[in-house]
Amino acid sequence: MLSSGHANVSAWGNIMAMIANVLVALVALLHIYFLILEMFLWTKPTGLKTFGNSLERARDSAVLAANQGLYNGFLAIGLLWGLVHPVSGFGFQIKVFFLLCVIAAGVYGAVSVSRRILFVQAAPAALALILLYLS
Repeated sequence: MLSSGHANVSAWGNIMAMIANVLVALVALLHIYFLILEMFLWTKPTGLKTFGNSLERARDSAVLAANQGLYNGFLAIGLLWGLVHPVSGFGFQIKVFFLLCVIAAGVYGAVSVSRRILFVQAAPAALALILLYLS
């Protein structure tokens, strides 16, 4: 009877870990999208519309946006590294670190640029972090 209950807890933990890892992957993909928007589409119609910039303002800030996009790429790579690391305990630590970085960046962006960033960037990372800890 105890082993059956333990198996259910273990199965639940495996499901939670899978869901958490899917969310971590989605946060990584979101940051790859941010990289593309900020590094390559900043002055294009998609970038202008997404960030509500005029072409003149976008051209003036393109170098800064590209730098920001590069940092978003580093966050994505770190999250992906955590997902594929062969030592699960270390992979967990990597994911936690990079999710905390994403949350910090999202909170800062929400305070300094737009509250929308809290929901687009920080909230998905926070949800992934919570599920990661629950797994």
